[in-house]
Amino acid sequence: MKPIFINIPVADLDKSMRFYQALGFTLNLLYTDENQKCLNWTEYIYLMLQSRQFSNWYLEKQVIDPRKHQMPSFTLPVESLKQVNDMIENGIKAGGVEPVPAINEDFMFLRSIEDVDGYIWGIMYLDTNRFESSKTPN
Repeated sequence: MKPIFINIPVADLDKSMRFYQALGFTLNLLYTDENQKCLNWTEYIYLMLQSRQFSNWYLEKQVIDPRKHQMPSFTLPVESLKQVNDMIENGIKAGGVEPVPAINEDFMFLRSIEDVDGYIWGIMYLDTNRFESSKTPN
């Protein structure tokens, strides 16, 4: 499996890093420097928090405010309903907000957290057996 790097511009590297560590991301010092902080969700998923200046040095495009504009959202699958709730509560304590009510379907439970810059992450528990059986024709 190959890694994926998700690069997002942030206003305050340290504040954003603390938020994501509260969710359960771990600091990866190999790719961390004064302009960006690398955090791992898994062995293959890297979150690159980049200062706004650094993230835009080669593009020279306007950095948009995720609080005001629709952005791609990201979903992190977790192992249990408890982990969903714990992550959201930890994210709120670290400065995030829960922008929408939870979605509770027969096979899936999803809560969302908006980080300190306005990026939205879904935290989802998916019962794959129930999901697969819901897709099987009767």
